Amino acid sequence: MAVIALVSGKSSGVTCSALALALASPRPSLLVEADPAGGTIRAGYLGGEGTAAVGLHRLAAADRQGTLAREFAQHFVSLDRDLTGNRMLLPGLTEPSQAPALARTWDQIATLLGVMDQSGYDVIIDAGRLVPESETRLSSTTYPAPLLRRADAVLLVVRSTQASITSAAPAVRLLREELSHNGTGADALGLLLIEEGSFSSSNVQQELQTPVVGALAWDPDTADVFTHGNFKRTPKALLRSARTALEGPINQLVTRRRIQLRPAAMPAVAGRAS
Repeated sequence: MAVIALVSGKSSGVTCSALALALASPRPSLLVEADPAGGTIRAGYLGGEGTAAVGLHRLAAADRQGTLAREFAQHFVSLDRDLTGNRMLLPGLTEPSQAPALARTWDQIATLLGVMDQSGYDVIIDAGRLVPESETRLSSTTYPAPLLRRADAVLLVVRSTQASITSAAPAVRLLREELSHNGTGADALGLLLIEEGSFSSSNVQQELQTPVVGALAWDPDTADVFTHGNFKRTPKALLRSARTALEGPINQLVTRRRIQLRPAAMPAVAGRAS
């Protein structure tokens, strides 16, 4: 169980990557469409199912009315096509102009996502393209910065192409500063690599001086399913690689950081065992 935020410096497939992780998780999962540019999964992958009466854009009003905690789960919709599974979506904004209204609500949402994590969920946050306030700080008015600051891991989605690596460099610097000064530490940052180009994982890691903690297969057929809901095609490679990344290096990063952030708890547990 973990809270994992996905971001990009430029359009790099964050939504498809986040959806792949949420669907591939062996545990209950909640995908949060927190991209301030707006959500696309309901119109795309879910084929327009559902209603705009639920979703992230409704939570600012609930926060003002003091009903956010009670109403939070009422805004989830199922990601499972047969509606019998335990993969859920908190749909995103219906238009970018709604983002500033959530500025004072992100902290409360982050707390509620922590409760979901403690209840056994993998929480995957699609935070979209970074919106900086300066070279060293994320916007506090139009971007869900509190979700990144409190996440177990923040994964910058990068394609293995020169253009994507180049556009990712300033995002790496921004995230390091943001997480060091306002989050739980720069070691929360890792790269999630989409294997589209010719650069190897070690090449990308060296170029950006940031560890690659997961790799997703370049799988245009599955991307088409995720983007357009074209279920005539069977998604395979992307979901397999997402499961491998989530259960392997991403889980290892989360586990290591949780141990490091709670060192005082370890001797007490050992003492009780003895």
